[in-house]
Amino acid sequence: MASARTTRLAVDIGGTFTDVALDAPCGRVTAKVLTTPEAPERAVMQGVAAAVAKAGCTLGDIALIIHGTTLATNALIERKGAITALITTEGFRDSVEIGYEHRFEQYDIYLEKPEPLVARQRRYTVPERMSARGEVLRPLDERAVQAVIPMLERERVPSVAVGLLHSYANPVHEQRIREILLERLPGLWVSLSSEVSPELREYERLSTACANAYVQPLISGYLDRLDRAVREAGFSGQLLLMTSGGGVVGLEVARRFPIRLVESGPAGGAILASRIALECGLEHVLSFDMGGTTAKICLIDRGQPERSRAFEVARAYRFLKGSGLPLRIPVIEMVEIGAGGGSIARVDALKRVAVGPDSAGAVPGPACYGQGGQAPTVTDADLALGRIDPGAFAGGSLALDATAARSAIDRSVGKPLALGAELAALAISEIIDENMASAARVHAVERGKSLDERTLVAYGGAAPLHAARVADKLGIKRIVVPTGAGVGSAVGMLAAPVAYEVARSLYQRVRDLDPALVNSHLEAMRAEAYGVVERSAGGTPLAESRTAYMRYVGQGHEIAVPLDDRPLELADRQRLQEAFEREYRRQFARIIPGLDAEALSWALSVSARVEQPTPVTQPSRQTTPAPIGRRSVFDPGSGAFVEALVFRREDLKPGARIEGPALVVEDETTTVVAPAFSAIVNAIGYLVLERTQSDRQEGSV
Repeated sequence: MASARTTRLAVDIGGTFTDVALDAPCGRVTAKVLTTPEAPERAVMQGVAAAVAKAGCTLGDIALIIHGTTLATNALIERKGAITALITTEGFRDSVEIGYEHRFEQYDIYLEKPEPLVARQRRYTVPERMSARGEVLRPLDERAVQAVIPMLERERVPSVAVGLLHSYANPVHEQRIREILLERLPGLWVSLSSEVSPELREYERLSTACANAYVQPLISGYLDRLDRAVREAGFSGQLLLMTSGGGVVGLEVARRFPIRLVESGPAGGAILASRIALECGLEHVLSFDMGGTTAKICLIDRGQPERSRAFEVARAYRFLKGSGLPLRIPVIEMVEIGAGGGSIARVDALKRVAVGPDSAGAVPGPACYGQGGQAPTVTDADLALGRIDPGAFAGGSLALDATAARSAIDRSVGKPLALGAELAALAISEIIDENMASAARVHAVERGKSLDERTLVAYGGAAPLHAARVADKLGIKRIVVPTGAGVGSAVGMLAAPVAYEVARSLYQRVRDLDPALVNSHLEAMRAEAYGVVERSAGGTPLAESRTAYMRYVGQGHEIAVPLDDRPLELADRQRLQEAFEREYRRQFARIIPGLDAEALSWALSVSARVEQPTPVTQPSRQTTPAPIGRRSVFDPGSGAFVEALVFRREDLKPGARIEGPALVVEDETTTVVAPAFSAIVNAIGYLVLERTQSDRQEGSV
């Protein structure tokens, strides 16, 4: 039995699978079950039940559950959130539709701009005006607010976003509107832009507030059902939610700001890859998370993932910036594309194979699942190529139908192109691998970074199957596949700290910096962040970091400049200018002499301290493990099936060395060791694949 109150459990809901990772005194236990889109909490409880049964414990033994979910993301992409209204300053009704006032695709005469989450007939305005310094230029007309209430009732609006001009500088008008609304409509959900995203740039702030209001009833209802389900099953510990910024927060914060849960699952994976980089002493890493629906790629340097204060969701054009809904929240920077095991393949009008971004999901799933799916997917292709054992998929819980997979591939890809089933399956696999490699190249180029000297960290149910080929396309020579790779994002959540970041705008020209004003501003932010973290940190020591978002006077965008954790003083005017120029030079290789800097926003982050891992030493001696069998796997190099040795992951001890071609199987995934690679198990059980052939091979398993 697991000793009481020491067990931690993490759950990650994906578009196809729900993953569970359990850290107990008896060791780590994992489980993977199909997601239940109509009631996501049902799959969570199924996965949790399977994991605790394996561990020989009960929900009553678990001290902490950490949860990541794609529900908020999916609601925004699929437009399945609540009917939402917006109340804004008179004259600014169409700000969320005007956007940036530019065309993100200049020459597309059929340009489709993203539809606002709030329809025009539910966008209401009230007379009021605040200056950028927070001065009341025109008092709030409370009678106009009262007049909106009957319209909200008539439209049966459950959720309202309030976004007034310059409310980040002074939120009193927004707060008063909330008071008036709740006096008459006490069950109404109200999202204030001054709380959701208290920063300048009107369009992003209003877009974020609208998105928060749009998903709030859905996410709050789901969290209530999940909390009730785990409590009724015997859980009495803390239920925490993973945020897009890489920290975890309590239920209260998640209900107030559900928009911070967007990208929470992928953030868990980035935390895992960052920790692996520190454990293995890797300076530069490319994390590669491929699940059933999407693939996520993140750049990690010196154990820290790229971070951002803004990103887009639900892009109308997959790779075009500006074609989606902007959100201004803390987020781990990554690129996400519709490339997963469930991605659907087809032949287009030009006789080209196209794969994704649409996915078969959990229902009906790939054709090989036997649940009624007719379209061929990446999983069907992997099965037809011999990479997956049909009797051992998902730990044997789901028997795959290889005949159905081949029939779907032949029907939709093979016959239209006059290809055999194997070559048609290879075409599907090659296209999806090239899509992922292309996304990684673009992501790196946009950030001025190279890929060839990086180590690829592969996790997610499908990533180890495709990692060698993607690495080959990117010129990467080393791959790390951690233990529990198939549920990697859930494993990463177990290492995520309780953390919260507050960002607010306060304009300051550096040469005229008012230390007292900035210190007061930061102290209020500090109180808010500590108030959130202390409720869930359980007495763990806390760490604090501060950042100024600065630019040269006259520029349009800012860069992040780290600050010391102390009050500012007059002497910091010069220090802040110098710190800005150091960071500017680091990013752009030059500075602009004699030009003043200005700070537009300030951020303060508080997190529970997490012990950093110590780099492991490599095993002193190597051994040759015994295979459990052999399997025919299609080799693109020879254009024929070749024989690959099969090894069971849990049988491999540190120092075990495997030469490709080979397959390393485990319950949640399979690692393909291509002919050009060898694999060795390091001191903590991670599979490290190294290129052993000097020339890049276009043909690899």
